[in-house]
Amino acid sequence: MRIVNPVYFYHKAVDMRIATVLMLGLIFPSLSLAQDDKKNKEEKSQERYEWRSRHDPNGIGKFYMDREIAHVMGHAAAGWLERKEREEEEQPAKLLKALNIKEGMVVADIGAGSGFYSFRMSKLVGEKGKVLAVDIQQEMLDLIRDKAKGQGVKNIELVLGAEKDPKLTANTVDLILLVDVYHEFEHPYEMTQKMVEALKPGGKLVFVEFRKEDENVPIKLVHKMTQKQVIKEMAEFKELKHESTSDVLPWQHIIFFVKGKK
Repeated sequence: MRIVNPVYFYHKAVDMRIATVLMLGLIFPSLSLAQDDKKNKEEKSQERYEWRSRHDPNGIGKFYMDREIAHVMGHAAAGWLERKEREEEEQPAKLLKALNIKEGMVVADIGAGSGFYSFRMSKLVGEKGKVLAVDIQQEMLDLIRDKAKGQGVKNIELVLGAEKDPKLTANTVDLILLVDVYHEFEHPYEMTQKMVEALKPGGKLVFVEFRKEDENVPIKLVHKMTQKQVIKEMAEFKELKHESTSDVLPWQHIIFFVKGKK
């Protein structure tokens, strides 16, 4: 009887595994490259941010371009968004006029909350237009859904976003509105990247932020931003151009950026 060395089978098995790995690498080189690219992007993303142990108690301790990111306002405080005083304090009619929304436009309300602006903009875009109400909290979207159903509003589409992605289709949106929300983004670079992709060429990205330059604006510091800081952060995106800034509102900047046309 022939005696076969069991070590032979071990080496053959190892050789087979190595050969399989090499073959996969030859057949699917793009898979390995894609994984490396994803890893590089994730590492680069982390480099954009800094964590500090000493920080404002109203912030999360994470900094982007030397600005601390604020805590997200939870859905339990949705009633504050609908307070009667908001009409006088923020004068939303002036903001809507400044946005110059036309019938038939597709508008995204990022961080829509209770839908305070979504419902107002739905009247402006009309039946042929659409408002994309985006929020990362399903509870907020449920509030908008129930209110829309009760009022018979059919041109508001609910979108459950993520912390790094508002989940908008590329090149489909005419205007993106961010009212007192950008400063709460845990991943502002990634979110802005996705928003810019979602805009049509010539589309506008509009920031409404409480003026940090004005110490009389009665808002916590990490929930305020200077115009200079907003422009600084948007300078990372070459497709965007700072178009104008309006201070017609009592407490907030309206900062307009436009996406370049191809």
